[in-house]
Amino acid sequence: IAKAEGRESFKQAMIKIGLDVPRSCTVHTMQEARDALREIGLPIIIRASYTLGGTGGGIAYNKEEFEEKVRNGLKLSPVSEVLLEESVLGWKEYEMEVMRDKADNVVIICAIENFDPMGVHTGDSITVAPAQTLTDKEYQCMRDATIAVMREIGVETGGSNVQFSINPETGRMIVIEMNPRVSRSSALASKATGFPIAKIAAKLAVGYTLDEIPNDITRETMACFEPTIDYVVTKIPRWTFEKFPDADPTLTVQMKSVGETMAIGRTFKESLQKALRGLEIGHFGLGGGKKDLWGTEKQPAIEEIRSKLATPNAERMFHIRYAFKAGMTVEDIQKLTSIDPWFLRQIRDIIACEEELRTVGRLDSISDELLRRAKSYGFSDRQLSGWLHATEIDVRNDRKQRGIVPVFKQVDTCAAEFEAYTPYYYSTYESEDETPARNAFAANGHGLVRPDGTAVPDTGDVVRNEHNHRPDGSQKRVMILGGGPNRIGQGIEFDYCCCHASFAMRELGIESIMVNSNPETVSTDYDTSDILFFEPLTTEDVLNICDRMQPDGVIVQFGGQTPLNLARGLESAGVPIIGTSPEMIDAAEDREKFTAILNKIGLRQPPNGIAVDAEGARAQAAKIGYPVLVRPSYVLGGRAMEICHEEEQLVRYMTEAVDASPDHPVLIDKFLEDAIEVDVDAISDGETTLVGGVMEHIEEAGVHSGDSACALPPYSLPQSVIEEIKQATYALARELRVRGLMNIQYAVKKVEQDGGDPIYTVYILEVNPRASRTSPFVSKATGQPLASMAAKIMAGVTLQEQGITTEAWPTYTSEKESVFPFSRFAGVDIILGPEMRSTGEVMGIADDFPAAFAKSQQAAGLNIPREGTVFLSMAGAHKQAMLEPARRLQKMGFKLISTSGTARELQNAGIEVEVVKKVQEGRPNLLDYMVNGDVQFIFNTPSGKGSRTEEGKIRAAAVLYGVPCATTLPGCLAMVRALEHLQAQPVPRVQAIQDWHNTVTPVS
Repeated sequence: IAKAEGRESFKQAMIKIGLDVPRSCTVHTMQEARDALREIGLPIIIRASYTLGGTGGGIAYNKEEFEEKVRNGLKLSPVSEVLLEESVLGWKEYEMEVMRDKADNVVIICAIENFDPMGVHTGDSITVAPAQTLTDKEYQCMRDATIAVMREIGVETGGSNVQFSINPETGRMIVIEMNPRVSRSSALASKATGFPIAKIAAKLAVGYTLDEIPNDITRETMACFEPTIDYVVTKIPRWTFEKFPDADPTLTVQMKSVGETMAIGRTFKESLQKALRGLEIGHFGLGGGKKDLWGTEKQPAIEEIRSKLATPNAERMFHIRYAFKAGMTVEDIQKLTSIDPWFLRQIRDIIACEEELRTVGRLDSISDELLRRAKSYGFSDRQLSGWLHATEIDVRNDRKQRGIVPVFKQVDTCAAEFEAYTPYYYSTYESEDETPARNAFAANGHGLVRPDGTAVPDTGDVVRNEHNHRPDGSQKRVMILGGGPNRIGQGIEFDYCCCHASFAMRELGIESIMVNSNPETVSTDYDTSDILFFEPLTTEDVLNICDRMQPDGVIVQFGGQTPLNLARGLESAGVPIIGTSPEMIDAAEDREKFTAILNKIGLRQPPNGIAVDAEGARAQAAKIGYPVLVRPSYVLGGRAMEICHEEEQLVRYMTEAVDASPDHPVLIDKFLEDAIEVDVDAISDGETTLVGGVMEHIEEAGVHSGDSACALPPYSLPQSVIEEIKQATYALARELRVRGLMNIQYAVKKVEQDGGDPIYTVYILEVNPRASRTSPFVSKATGQPLASMAAKIMAGVTLQEQGITTEAWPTYTSEKESVFPFSRFAGVDIILGPEMRSTGEVMGIADDFPAAFAKSQQAAGLNIPREGTVFLSMAGAHKQAMLEPARRLQKMGFKLISTSGTARELQNAGIEVEVVKKVQEGRPNLLDYMVNGDVQFIFNTPSGKGSRTEEGKIRAAAVLYGVPCATTLPGCLAMVRALEHLQAQPVPRVQAIQDWHNTVTPVS
């Protein structure tokens, strides 16, 4: 591992075996770096050692960038080592996925080609498997080199990936790097070929050899049989730059995407268009639809197109199309992008077909040949409907009448040479369908048989019961819709629920069908469900599968917003949706219907209104009173949500941030300042409702629930308030006729009374009758498998029949903390607000709140200091509340520093503090302290949002220099309690999660 991960040792190993590498130099100090620059020259590639996702890397085009990027790389590398490398920008990039065992058997699993040339991190590049533009000789040379690398580095028990680059003009091939482990590409290669790299690597690690491990899919070949694929796989990353408007959207050697989608087709054209629609960003292929700017007043000028082609960015694929439409040639585009002409010719063919469709212009005039060709090129019914001036439903019905329907092909690792036993499918427009017929139960009710009467192997323990068979004796099928590509607001939490739903169906003896397009997930493993369809989650693609498989029920509750957006379309096409009805899901999402429900059952919500234009918004806000929280309806992850403190800000939001209309009204709520936010996950079978968990957020209301840390059970709310929240939850579940999971967000306003107990008022913010992103956290915190229980309810098994009649109430505390990608987006202000920006989460479990909070912070990668200097800077409203925590910090031995305003408050209260200059007051100022490593912690609550403010610069610098920073008052207070705990008990109590679960007390 050290030989491959250490930049210098890897370079020497490659030279030893005669492989070419870029000219480079490994440095450990800034002076060494400057000396190396004189030899290598600009532009220069910077790579930090022992980091993931290109962290600490970059491309420097001038000396100023060079100094900044090398300094950052040395800081982020755990061994303070940076590789400086000659630029190979514009060369073609390839990856070889390879496995080797202790007997020196080596197999190449997959050759992956990057659509984007060198200079874009492979995690941010569109990738294609198998490689499309290598000659056979080039492929064999690369294969031999890969095997030589494996032997020299000494990987004997598992998978690796080796990255190569080829100069398209001279053919010179160089080795870029090797990951001596399973990587992001391994997951993609596993899904692309059906060869389970990590599973086989685990067997190699305990001593098996490749010729001893059977291939699960064929059951006839061994793992030493190299996969052969007769289809094309395209992966496209998913970015969320809209969440970071201040960030630089240029794609470089540092990875910025947060998710990816993968599609399979018989040709590159088909798989590319399927992948574009699988991204779920409003494009239904290459061109067409509301997002297509061609022919609108926003059509980009040729100068803008050229600029977008010259710098890698998230929209480049669509600008390649605009370039062809504007009359540019393959050669013109290749010069600007360095993308291989073969790929550009494929895209040109797609656009030529689009022009043919536009010329026809009518559905009743299109020939069968052109319609079939368009579908085989991957065009969606949605795209065709725009160019043929018809509705999507009309195109679908017309296509089916003509017999132009997709067939489903099997992923079998062997290009159909052997029979495949793993039902893993993709759609294409050809003639032969390979999906299995429905199984039936054996006459004695034990085991399954095929339509020809032969037994289905390994199903002897499947027993017929009242929930799993149809009137004709055949086995029921339930389809689970996944969540699509990971993005901010919708990630792996929903995939957890989909997998547990699939396992629950298997337990009941129901055949589970999974539909998803995300190669990073467990749900797209071929052994998670009985049948897997690797397809985009659109109405068209899901209906095509339903036509073929005829499921007895479809579950839309577990994949986040993606399947919910399809629910109405599927239901109107006659697909049976099981669980909470789409009508009730709509009632919870629709502001007016939901308000009527709350009024009916006597529950409180903040004063609110709806607006369809800026004028209406001003009137509503004036009636409700500022500050107001504004957001579009039907969104996940707080997309385009904002807190407006005055009218000017509201008008700007209505004109710039959202496209409000009668179909898409904007919701306006009174913003409850300093309220405590509470999340509740519950489960109901229509009769019995149980609360899975009540979570109290650390950050106040106004910070998106996906970004706030939260504690289960609540750490500050009295029992009477928790009881009121539970009763409201039961009432809502009953009224919405929930069957499955639901999540409710509450805000609790606390008003202190002179000399008496405080008064708490509970408000309902929103209800989501589906799995929430906290479902896995609650399940892990309490030991109750909520997603599995909910799936069984949908299949007709009540909670009582499942033997679950009590709620689980832990005596310990579990803490969820969010993980943010701020280090990837230099200069972005890290202040938390109503728009979600975290990309992951961690969990800490301990006996009490301070200990659990401390564990969660450490798990999130925060380097919690035990001593040193704390910088305090508080907004006016928080200065008094910070005095007590400041005293406690001082008592623990921390030195306090502050700018003049906060310092005055602290000194007046008798707290010792050193005054430091603000950035604009001269040097040395706070930034100098941070650069020199003289500040260990920052407590800063903002008076204004944005990286343009003085405070914003401080917070952005805190990310750059790795200084922990708390930006909310409750977050600061929780951190002080955690620091006190760590001083008193530096070594945490550790035990298995099962042991924690054993202490949970049931509450009826």
